[in-house]
Amino acid sequence: MGVPTTRTEEAGPQETTEAPAEPSAAQAGGVRSAGGGRELLTRWRSPRHPRLWFEIVLIAVSYWTYSLIRNAVPEQRAEALRNADWIWRTEHALGIAVEHSINHAVGGVTWLIVTMNYYYATLHFIVTIGVLVWLYRAHPGRYGATRLVLFATTGSALLGYYLFPLAPPRLMGGGHFIDTVQVHQTWGSMASGNLAQMSNQYAAMPSMHIGWSVWCGITIAMLARPVWARVLGVLYPLATLTVIVSTANHFWLDAVGGLLCLGLGFSISYAWYGRVSYRLPRLAASSA
Repeated sequence: MGVPTTRTEEAGPQETTEAPAEPSAAQAGGVRSAGGGRELLTRWRSPRHPRLWFEIVLIAVSYWTYSLIRNAVPEQRAEALRNADWIWRTEHALGIAVEHSINHAVGGVTWLIVTMNYYYATLHFIVTIGVLVWLYRAHPGRYGATRLVLFATTGSALLGYYLFPLAPPRLMGGGHFIDTVQVHQTWGSMASGNLAQMSNQYAAMPSMHIGWSVWCGITIAMLARPVWARVLGVLYPLATLTVIVSTANHFWLDAVGGLLCLGLGFSISYAWYGRVSYRLPRLAASSA
């Protein structure tokens, strides 16, 4: 018998190491382009410290554009009056058509209704600009996202003015509402008198007095530290609602339209920044 021989074999196939193929110039360029695009998008979506000159120009141009478009919407008087009748009938069906009673009750107190007229004509702008300035100084990291809510709300309102022209209660035929601005000759109001010709009188739906005041109220209530300031933040839109109804400039449902626009504004801001604006960092990186 022969002695068995043992043959040693490799346990597996010999491994070979090859250098990875270098990406082509086109592939490398595509990767860089995609990465640069993501970085640019991330940069735009990240809170940044606002620049004063840019914000002043942006707000001025935006309001000018808003006013221009709002007043350029055709004053479809016949349709606006038909829509007002429909709103009035709807409110009667819902049991909330009390604007006429409020208008006449408050209209009989001269000092109160005159105060409301000036409130309607001025605080709409003063408080909103004041809140923007406060945000810019005290909460720069939240400023951009919160300002986007306001701008998106205002922009969406323009669609309402175009698609649903609406006469305010004071202009309804046979409504017997008191046009308190006309009666008491409130100075500076765009609602009646000679200045009425410079403003679209049939752009009542939605009410931006409500949209803007609720934006101010929520912002103050969420970010202000003093309790008294938060209380004022809650009271401000409630007072505005009382004023717009008492002066016969809006129906209740106009206020609902303003809230819907505001909800859209918050949704757009959340979709862009990924968080509610008030939950963003108070401070932000420099915008340079």
